Amino acid sequence: MSVNNVQLIPVSPFPEINPGDNLPLIISSAIKKDDIELQDNDIVVVAQKIVSKAENRIVDLKKIKPTAFSSSVAKEVAKDPRLVEVILAETKKIIRMDMRKEGHGRLIVETRDGLILANAGVDTSNVTGGDSVTLLPLDSDKSADKIRTAIFKKLGKKVAVIITDTVGRPWREGLVDIAIGCSGITPLDDKRGEKDSRGFLLNATVMATGDQVASAAGLLMDKNSQTPLIIAKGINYKKSNRGSKSLIRDSKNDLFR
Repeated sequence: MSVNNVQLIPVSPFPEINPGDNLPLIISSAIKKDDIELQDNDIVVVAQKIVSKAENRIVDLKKIKPTAFSSSVAKEVAKDPRLVEVILAETKKIIRMDMRKEGHGRLIVETRDGLILANAGVDTSNVTGGDSVTLLPLDSDKSADKIRTAIFKKLGKKVAVIITDTVGRPWREGLVDIAIGCSGITPLDDKRGEKDSRGFLLNATVMATGDQVASAAGLLMDKNSQTPLIIAKGINYKKSNRGSKSLIRDSKNDLFR
C-alpha cells in the first residue's frame, strides 16, 4: 500500500437504519446526496453497527432465557446472564474470562467467524430499546460485497468496501477500529521479498492494509457523532476478493492462545 494526500470524508447526514432497510442502496444514495465526488478506487468504510441493524442482527434480551451454564459464567464475569447466553451463542471457543475488579469482568471469545473479541462483538451501545443488543453480521465479507455491487450499479464506480468494528488489543490500552469485512481490497499487503529504501531485503513485513484504513476512518466514526460512513481517497491498495479472513492469525502462530 502506498499513499499520496489521503483524504477521509464523512458522509452526512446519514439516516437512522432499521431492520430490513436496503443498506447498500441507502449508502449509495447518501453518497450521491452529499455531493461527494466518488471515484474509482476510493474505499467506502462502513461501521458494523448499521450493517447489523439493517440485517436485523438485533436480539431483545427480554426474550432470552439463560441456561445454567450461561448463568454460571455470568457470575464469573459479573454480566447479565441473558447477555452471556447471547454471547455464547455467537461463540466457538472461550479464550479467557476473569474479574478485572469487583463487578467488572471480561469475557474474551473466538466467534464462529474466527474473530477474537470481547463479548463476541455483542454490543449494547446505540441500540434502540433498552434491553436490545446487536450481533455481528453473519458474513461481513458478503455484506461488503453487496454494498460494493450496489455502489457500482447506482453510481458506476469501482470502489473497495471495508466494514469495521471497534476492538481492544492484547498489548495496548484503548480501542481501535479493525476490518471485519472486506470487498475489492487485499487486506494484507505482503512486502516480503521487496527491498527497503536502502536496498535491504524485507523478510517479515506484511502490512495490515484493511486494519490501517479501518483505524484511520475510525477517527471520524466517534460513537457520539452518528457518522457510520467514511470515504477514503488517495490510498493505492492491491485489489482482490479474498475477504477479511486473512487478517485472522492462525492459532498455531498465536502465542496468546
